[in-house]
Amino acid sequence: MLKKIGRLFVIKTRFEACLIIYALAVGAMARGAAYLDQYPGIGGQLLLIACTGSVFLAGAKIFDCLRYEQAAAATSQTG
Repeated sequence: MLKKIGRLFVIKTRFEACLIIYALAVGAMARGAAYLDQYPGIGGQLLLIACTGSVFLAGAKIFDCLRYEQAAAATSQTG
């Protein structure tokens, strides 16, 4: 039963990865907008850039891991 529930939290396709990255981006931009309100000026802008940069890094890592897992699965099936 726990395995079935656990499979819900595994990213299997690029579409699922894009949905997760979109959700991360929405949250990061909301947090960045809050930083702009709390810290006006260059400090808030730097924190906003850090929020958006973290989404780029996380998205790239998700896509890389997905590609690696798919290649490993294809390799294990063929030989």
